[in-house]
Amino acid sequence: MAVVIESSVWEPNPSLYTLLFLACVFSIALFPYASKNFSSSSRTPVVFDHGVSSSSSFLRFQRNFILLYSLASVVEGLWSVFGEMELAYYGVSREHIVLSLCVGTGASLFFGTILGVVSDLIGQKKICLLFCILHLFIALLKRTVAHPSILVASICLSVSASIFSFSFETWMVVHHEKQGHRRDALNETFWLMSFFESASLIGSQILSNWLIDNNVERNLRSPSTVAVVVAMMCIVYITKGWAEVPQTAAFKEYKISFSTYILGDKRIWLLAWAQACLHFSYVVFWILWAPTVVADGREVHLGLIFPCLLGSRMLGSTLFPWITGGLSSLRTEDYLTCAFIIAGMVLCITAYDYQEIEVLVMLFCLFSASVGLISPSLARLRTMYVPNELRGGMISLSQAPANVTILFFLVQGGYYRNIENSTILVIAAMGLFTAAGSMHMLKRWGKQPYQNWHKS
Repeated sequence: MAVVIESSVWEPNPSLYTLLFLACVFSIALFPYASKNFSSSSRTPVVFDHGVSSSSSFLRFQRNFILLYSLASVVEGLWSVFGEMELAYYGVSREHIVLSLCVGTGASLFFGTILGVVSDLIGQKKICLLFCILHLFIALLKRTVAHPSILVASICLSVSASIFSFSFETWMVVHHEKQGHRRDALNETFWLMSFFESASLIGSQILSNWLIDNNVERNLRSPSTVAVVVAMMCIVYITKGWAEVPQTAAFKEYKISFSTYILGDKRIWLLAWAQACLHFSYVVFWILWAPTVVADGREVHLGLIFPCLLGSRMLGSTLFPWITGGLSSLRTEDYLTCAFIIAGMVLCITAYDYQEIEVLVMLFCLFSASVGLISPSLARLRTMYVPNELRGGMISLSQAPANVTILFFLVQGGYYRNIENSTILVIAAMGLFTAAGSMHMLKRWGKQPYQNWHKS
């Protein structure tokens, strides 16, 4: 998570920001010339070919969704910028901070898992509204109460983070299919979601730092005001601008279909395991990257490394269209296997070998870039294997094993300090290696087309 340290010695070279920005720009700008849709006769690059009749409607639909998703990402990121600093400012002890993380993870495990299934039954729109309401509640609480309950805030923010991980994606996919857009056009939206989520998190950090400036005592609550405004904008946007797809299935029918199409399909088990390993390793990374960087008493400006990691994730997401829509013949499972192995190797190296800080930052950027490529790729595989009517429940249930493991290590490693951080990183790396193996097995077993369960 992003932490601002007042005393700083080492800072990233400013040219690194420029390099990441230019790399993203050139990756996006040059992609059309390597795309299969490139017109050799007119020499006119066609970025994404959605068909003449559906292009304008799809672009309108996509832009509206990306705008909403970016706003949701901003309000999600506002709380992470000064998380530990804010708690330390209010005098919260380290043990109480770890306890709040444990309670929040437990809430994600219980409520987040249930809400994924509930969203499939009652519709994603209501769950997305719940996401906005939770953020609005916490923002108002921080504006009106001098010392808000850290446990209440942790529960609400953890549940909202769980909702964010499945509800918006599922809602977009369901509406995409309902409006008759081409399925392969989803690939573009998937990587744009990852790209703009990272960009929005960087924007959240810049905005929060600008609002607080150097007067922490006076301006610490300013981000809460912004959160109120953005959450209200999201509520209005969802209520007025988006319709809900009617849900016609009863719980009994949903349970039978879930058992048949999700629990009874070994390919989805492999996909769910890969998702769980990614979720676990990513959470572990964001908790432990800062302690790893400042190990051995090194003084670092962590707040300047944070945008480097997110910028690397943005760059990784731009590789997705090159692989899936360019000249490459690699299957999704092939390059995912490589990406999981690279991410696992990075965690193994950083776990026990304390490199020079420049090398560490480069390795962390490589890990973030791998995550930027993996996230939209797993979303693409979900579209291939998981019926839309069961998508929310599948994603939330796949994260349950990761949340159980995170809770265990928070208690044993964070609270009781019985497990070293290096051990946790290595276990996360082992999970990524097994995820690579699951992708290899998924390729071997191949894909059989499914029929929508409500039509069968």
